[in-house]
Amino acid sequence: MNLLSLAAEFCKIGLFSVGGGPATLPFFFALAKKDNPLSPEKIGDFLAVAQSAPGAMGVNMAAQTGFLLAGIPGACVAALSLAAPSVAIIIVIARTLESFRKNRAVAAVFSGLRPAAAGLLAAAGLGIWRLSLLDLSVPGLAGLFRWKEWLLFGLFFFSIYKLKGHPVIYIAIAAALGVILEL
Repeated sequence: MNLLSLAAEFCKIGLFSVGGGPATLPFFFALAKKDNPLSPEKIGDFLAVAQSAPGAMGVNMAAQTGFLLAGIPGACVAALSLAAPSVAIIIVIARTLESFRKNRAVAAVFSGLRPAAAGLLAAAGLGIWRLSLLDLSVPGLAGLFRWKEWLLFGLFFFSIYKLKGHPVIYIAIAAALGVILEL
């Protein structure tokens, strides 16, 4: 993929992924369906690294994907192209928001964007859930579910929900368990 195509693709992702980093995931899955070395499994790996690394998840994933598709220049172009639309929109909104604060049309637009963002986030969550917890290549119901991953999912969900520890602790434990359990 040449750098101009890469810039256009990630600019589109940055422009339409309303809801932040997780909302970019459906776009990454769509990109994986195109003719390139990106696959749903790589997206899952990139997501794990992007969530573990400092910075915005979508930008981290864009950099990894850009690197895979076009090396270091691709990483820079993809990350900058993903962030550029948001930066431009935020600058415009910051300059004009005060004058539009009570405008009914603006309020209606934001009312429409909230459910759209929720839908994008839910779709991304279901995609990651399927990628992480199911093995669609195994025939039959018993082999379909990755039992080790389901066990970890349950333990982490309960721990995060009840104990409310720092995310870094959970990430470190998950990485260690992934090595120990050979996930």
